[in-house]
Amino acid sequence: MKLPDTQVAVLRSVSTDDPETVGSLAEELGEQTQAVAGAAFELEERGLVDVTETTETDLVLTEEGQHYAAEELPEHAMWTAGQSVGADTDPVEIGRLAGEAGLDGEEIQIALSNLARKGMGDIEDGSVRVDPDYDAAGDPERGLLAALADGAADSAEFDEATVAQLRRRNLVAERERTSRHVTLTEEGVTALMEGVEAAESVGQVTSELLTSGEWRDAEFAEYNVEADAETVYGGRTHPLCEMAERVKDVLVGMGFEEMQGPHVDADFYINDCLFMPQDHPARTHWDRFALADPERMDREALPDDLVAAVERAHREGVGPDGEGYHSPWDEEFARALALRGHTTSLSVRHLAGIAAGELDPPQRYFSVEKGYRNDTIDATHLLEFFQIEGWVMAEDLSVRDLMGTFTEFYEQFEITDIEFKPHYNPYTEPSFELFGRHPTTGELIEIGNSGIFRPEMLDPLGVDADVMAWGLALERLMMLVTGAEDIRDVHGTLVDMDFLRSEEVTY
Repeated sequence: MKLPDTQVAVLRSVSTDDPETVGSLAEELGEQTQAVAGAAFELEERGLVDVTETTETDLVLTEEGQHYAAEELPEHAMWTAGQSVGADTDPVEIGRLAGEAGLDGEEIQIALSNLARKGMGDIEDGSVRVDPDYDAAGDPERGLLAALADGAADSAEFDEATVAQLRRRNLVAERERTSRHVTLTEEGVTALMEGVEAAESVGQVTSELLTSGEWRDAEFAEYNVEADAETVYGGRTHPLCEMAERVKDVLVGMGFEEMQGPHVDADFYINDCLFMPQDHPARTHWDRFALADPERMDREALPDDLVAAVERAHREGVGPDGEGYHSPWDEEFARALALRGHTTSLSVRHLAGIAAGELDPPQRYFSVEKGYRNDTIDATHLLEFFQIEGWVMAEDLSVRDLMGTFTEFYEQFEITDIEFKPHYNPYTEPSFELFGRHPTTGELIEIGNSGIFRPEMLDPLGVDADVMAWGLALERLMMLVTGAEDIRDVHGTLVDMDFLRSEEVTY
């Protein structure tokens, strides 16, 4: 019997009583896994081998689990820090203990809840006392993370409660793995006894075969097109990127010009130019991602006349009836650098004539860019998001013009049930939020914020016309169009890969 080289090699390498995986055969023969799998299926078609599939579930670390396996679980960091500052004898304030442990934000709550759950200490009246007798080395959750990190863990070795707890904490996840095993049949044994030779056949067309003309006389191996093959997912455009491009097409078609600008900017452009008071709660470090190096924009990078005009608007207001905030205004604070919390900083740079020179009405500009906020992550919030920024500069603009613009824009996506709700913004008056109804849940979700820029914002920028503006959420527009119920399924660390591979954005 004559067979292709790879089939002969596979046939001679397997036995009747010791199944070999396709992967181990490929490694043994020095062949690609796909080639060995194809050869095995061809031999199975001839009845010479049996190919069986088994699905196994592996336990793997998530990205957060990898971090804590390399560093330390928050509760262990707090427990260790507690002993170093004497919290094993007298209670220590939570804030001090968190600082000593290097914990901040959500990690503090994670540490406290798990410290109490595991009996590592007691929490009372804002202070913590740790138990020095706690067996940290024997913590099964810590042990499982370490074993998985070393690649030496078998989920069967750990009790289900430990695995379930780490899954609830999103530190481990289950991954299915399909293995193919090959065994020799009686017909295969008979074929080997009678003698099997390698046929001089070609399994793949190469450039050398084509250029030399040898393909004309070559004997090509037969392919079983019905054989199972590994699923290969080709590259494709992310559905959110498709949505962004569609939005750009729509806005360009409505006469808008695209604008761009820095992701890292001074608070001056992000907030102060928007008439946002410096003592506003949203300007604390809890809501923004501040830079440490460099910490501030150089003073020379800010136009003197613009700084003076913005400070005057904050302190005194604009016009005969303006009062300003009568609150402190500090230039050092305004020069602090941070990731922009919204893309209105791009609008400020354009309206002030910094980005594209002096602009005379009428003007229409937009951007579809990322913003960054220290939000609590949920179905409609991530730490980074895409904002559809837009503004129109013209004479005698009204809310009717703004609402009409939204009606025209959303109709391009077959969304005709937009609802408006009055709202307050420091930089627009009047202002209103936009809501759309989710096609699957029927729930009204906020999809944007808008209004007419106030004189206190426009006057320092040198704009002597009306400007209506908005910031719309690209992810939430996608939810209305596709029916997605959780933006974490669309992008982020918990993204649903099946959704990305199969979803088609239609309009």
